Amino acid sequence: MSDVLNKKALPGIANIVGIASGKGGVGKSTVSVNLACALAQSGARVGLLDADMYGPSIPVMMDAFVDSMEADSETQKIYPVERYGVKLMSIGFMNPKGDPIIWRGPIVSRALQQLMNDVNWGPLDYLLVDLPPGTGDAPLTLAQAVPLTGVIIVMTPQEVALSIASKSLAMFQRPPFEVPILGIVENMSTFVCPHCGNESHIFGHEGGERTAKDYGVAFLGRVPLNQAICDSGDAGSPIVVSAPDSPQASAFQSIAREVAARVSMITLGGQEKKPGAFIGLERLFGGTKRKS
Repeated sequence: MSDVLNKKALPGIANIVGIASGKGGVGKSTVSVNLACALAQSGARVGLLDADMYGPSIPVMMDAFVDSMEADSETQKIYPVERYGVKLMSIGFMNPKGDPIIWRGPIVSRALQQLMNDVNWGPLDYLLVDLPPGTGDAPLTLAQAVPLTGVIIVMTPQEVALSIASKSLAMFQRPPFEVPILGIVENMSTFVCPHCGNESHIFGHEGGERTAKDYGVAFLGRVPLNQAICDSGDAGSPIVVSAPDSPQASAFQSIAREVAARVSMITLGGQEKKPGAFIGLERLFGGTKRKS
């Protein structure tokens, strides 16, 4: 655990935000891509790192398929792929054939560090890191390697998801990590029948909000279970891009505003103001955009 004392900031990146979950299948990557795009639409400079080495989904969900990666001739750092105003990096770009990744933990940790440090990200207001589920090598490596501004926990409202999500939340809260929890996002919160309009709580009701209250963290918002959100992800065009005025997109946009506000509260509470730390919040609330 001594590595936690040697965290190194990534040059030019104001805020690194992990997006975590206790278990798979809760829609964490869907939340990640839509939050990234919503922040980018606000005018913030955003990067998204796919830290799931075994099942990278960001290339599909962002329609980002490449045959090869370009690198800076001087630094040899690779350039991220850009889609919808978001800079992207994923192990999927290095493995276009989709061959299975069969790696042990130490290799996963080294690969994640390379994806963070050997990429020419440029200046960013936010680097979102879509972590694999659980409390394994990737979340540990991220928490040890770089100074995290905070972590978002994604969960569904059913009881089994609550108990598992709390483990991920507790890991980041405990020493030696003690990473601020920006809040909880409840995904697949409710289902509205497209035919009759009736609302059903398929996975339970208000579980995310209860967990946030129990652990003393913010509740960032709810995302409905909706076919359009699933279809847009499969088509490589997140709902905030393909239908920005829809109620589904509005849910993600509201959460993005909450995240920006929480990030600014944390950075304002520190001893130093990070360059660019507040620009995303200003834009989300209608401020002026940076000239290119």
